[in-house]
Amino acid sequence: MSTAPRDRPPAARYRLIPAGCLVALVVAQIAYPLTTAAARDAVTVAVVLLSAGTALLHAAVTRGVRYGLGFAVIVSGTGLFAEAVGTATGIPFGAYDYATGRLGPALFGVPLVVPLAWTGGLYPIWVVAGILCRRAGPRILATATGAVGWDLFLDPQMVADGQWRWHRAGAGLPGLEAIPWTNYLGWFLVAAVMAAALTLWDRTAPPAGRVAVPVLMFLWTWLGSALAHAAFLGLPYSAGYGLVALGILGVPLLVKLVRTGAGRMPGHDRGATGPVVWRG
Repeated sequence: MSTAPRDRPPAARYRLIPAGCLVALVVAQIAYPLTTAAARDAVTVAVVLLSAGTALLHAAVTRGVRYGLGFAVIVSGTGLFAEAVGTATGIPFGAYDYATGRLGPALFGVPLVVPLAWTGGLYPIWVVAGILCRRAGPRILATATGAVGWDLFLDPQMVADGQWRWHRAGAGLPGLEAIPWTNYLGWFLVAAVMAAALTLWDRTAPPAGRVAVPVLMFLWTWLGSALAHAAFLGLPYSAGYGLVALGILGVPLLVKLVRTGAGRMPGHDRGATGPVVWRG
């Protein structure tokens, strides 16, 4: 399928911009344990904006602005819908609500940074799933599994900080009883819907190219979060659960990185015939 010139990725001179955003994201996340109260809320918002910005800028630079905008609409739109339904009905995550006025403006009771968090968190998982899986079905399954692994870090951290609360406690994983198991099922289902829609959207864009930024973003989320939860945030259970669950993708990724080195990394995106390029 031919790609219109306006849909082609921007010039190479823009490729360093996502990398710069990733550096800023890492700095903001390192600052998180060092802050409290209103300053921590501001850092939380900054982390979300930088993660979404890193993801969408990388998508736009490597696959075209149109692709990046579509990714944002699919993931943030689905995320907003799921969160609005979730806070109103308790489906599909369970009954919960957000703290008022801590994360900026809200729509339908959902802070607007929350749908952006879905975009920033899912993008590196989606890219890594594409590197590991050559068919659509396994990639969707891997993406949904990775999203649950990411949430095993995210939910305990935000609940501990009081950003949202669950109405029913005592029905979760050992050590994480305040978060019901239905939350993880909801995450799996919502992420699977997003991944299925992205599978169709990917067919409209140029093949995936340079993947260093989302791969590093994934590795930092996986290993950096495990370290932060265990050593700095006092959340050892989520450190262990997240390390294992996100490691379902992380360990095979590390094996592939070791085997392929820093040259060309075999990957799959939209049935591309060429390899995915690791550098840049």
